[in-house]
Amino acid sequence: MKIAVSIYVFNEIWSIELCCGVHDGVWLCTKKWVFRYRFRVFFGTKSDPSQRANLQPENKAMNQSLQKIANEAGRKTSATQDERVYAHIFDAILEQRLAPATKLNEESLGEIFGVSRTIIRRALSRLGHEQVVVLRPNRGAVVASPTIEDARQILFARRIVEKAVIELAIDHAQPEQLAQIKQLVVDEQESFSGGDRGAGIRLSGEFHLHLALMANNPPLLSFQRSLVSQCSLIIALYESGAKSHCCYDEHFELIAAIEQRDKQKAVRLMMDHLDHIEHKLSLDQSSASDDLHTVFSNLVGKR
Repeated sequence: MKIAVSIYVFNEIWSIELCCGVHDGVWLCTKKWVFRYRFRVFFGTKSDPSQRANLQPENKAMNQSLQKIANEAGRKTSATQDERVYAHIFDAILEQRLAPATKLNEESLGEIFGVSRTIIRRALSRLGHEQVVVLRPNRGAVVASPTIEDARQILFARRIVEKAVIELAIDHAQPEQLAQIKQLVVDEQESFSGGDRGAGIRLSGEFHLHLALMANNPPLLSFQRSLVSQCSLIIALYESGAKSHCCYDEHFELIAAIEQRDKQKAVRLMMDHLDHIEHKLSLDQSSASDDLHTVFSNLVGKR
């Protein structure tokens, strides 16, 4: 009696097909690698069709389960690609390598990251939800360009969030988290000292995101991600005078206040810290205008 076994073993993309049998008392087995996503499991005998028929419902259920696993694996791979594209664009905005109002062409980004436009759209949609990218129907996405009024509202919201974050960070901070945030500020300091301003700016923003992580409050962390990235755009647009940065000395002082569990001192330091950031910005609405008559008003009547 011959026994035929056909098994498909899932291994991401590849499967292996085995065909084994007994011929003249010798066990024979052949195998072949097959490229496929579908799964089928069958175990039965050629000489007993009824037994094979009895197994079909069970095999069908098994196939459905395996297909579900494959679909889930595909979704996880897609999610990983979404995260990678999102993280690169987010970091580029934090580092001020992507200027406000920059057009984000889906086709170009797809070529750069080696992914489909669907993946790009998902990443841009998430950035749009965080208000650092503007999604324009039929015209594509652009990096957000906050107005002066937008900037004032964002900075006001950030003060409220930062106060809650620093208080919760004091309540929930763990020793390993404090060690990590200290190293982050050291890296920030080294980046600025080494002339890598982009990395220094990004690490300055990540300091505040790490505080929100320490606060152990996911909604606040979500708000903070949006606010920190929007503030980076505001600084790129409205910073006056020489290029400056978020002071890492103040970051070290904030860490010390957290370690001391001194909420009053920590809140005061954070508000002072935000004051210093805002004082570097030029948010005087009279300083610029898109009205030509206003811009050239000093020439009116001199002709």
